[in-house]
Amino acid sequence: MERDLRWSDLKVLVTGGKGFIGSHLCRRLCGEGSEVHATSRDRHENSSAGGPIWWQSDMAYLETTRRVLAATRPHIIFHLAGAVGAAPDCSLVLPTFHSLLTSTVNILLTAKELGCQRIFLIGSFTEPKPGEVDPTPGSPYGAAKWMSTAYGRMFHSLYQTPVVNLRPFITYGPAQPPTRLIASVALSLLRGEAPILSSGKTKADWVYIEDVIDAFLRAVTTPGIEGKSIDLGSGSLVSVRDIVERLVTIAGTNVAPRFGVLRDRPAENEIAANTSTASALLGWRATTSLESGLRQTFEWFRQQARQRDKTPV
Repeated sequence: MERDLRWSDLKVLVTGGKGFIGSHLCRRLCGEGSEVHATSRDRHENSSAGGPIWWQSDMAYLETTRRVLAATRPHIIFHLAGAVGAAPDCSLVLPTFHSLLTSTVNILLTAKELGCQRIFLIGSFTEPKPGEVDPTPGSPYGAAKWMSTAYGRMFHSLYQTPVVNLRPFITYGPAQPPTRLIASVALSLLRGEAPILSSGKTKADWVYIEDVIDAFLRAVTTPGIEGKSIDLGSGSLVSVRDIVERLVTIAGTNVAPRFGVLRDRPAENEIAANTSTASALLGWRATTSLESGLRQTFEWFRQQARQRDKTPV
């Protein structure tokens, strides 16, 4: 890839384009003038207002993957599709295996056949920590992401497939699904309800969505990063309790969160991003402070609530 490329000359495929990260990425890419195609397992109408071109598809099926890629012929692929959720439940083994790992292999095989210029696989902080003697994933999701990353490295090493592994840490921001921690707490506080939580002791690396998308776009234009794995995070650990208490302050409420009602998940991966690789290769670092990011996120949910209240029944 070249740093001086014109975005309007690029065709980009975003799998999982309706997801949290995928929808923000599609919006930015369309704003840059690229021809953006996006997949979703649900049907979506194409907009005439410069939005992505939608393909209803499940990339866990090889024939579907080949059909979509043959029709779109993308220069760049961001593979974001797949089941989300890091719970350790056994019921998630097959859904994560097929939607994450099988879809990744299908993307890699087809992209190699068609000669795509660059494939971005999106990893997870839930993958086992690098350098562990006996690396063991803490969830089916983490296992599937870990093996997807391994397949990406293998395809690059054996077949010279132009794969880049990007690993965002806990990404938050406007339009985050209500099932995620920050969104769930914000919505509870806006309703005047006490958020029901675990102990809050778990620490994580939190990164604002627009910073992550900035890194994605930098990765498109940066030459010579094929085969690399790049963490995207702040490099700092902050506890869940700290996040929730900050949100309470931002909300300006006396509602007291109910910590300790829910059980803590076992084997949570408390790890901060290694920011040196992103800095050295992409010239990128997270620039949105935690305070600013949380305020922007909370205000987005507040505005959404106000708009719903004004909507006639």
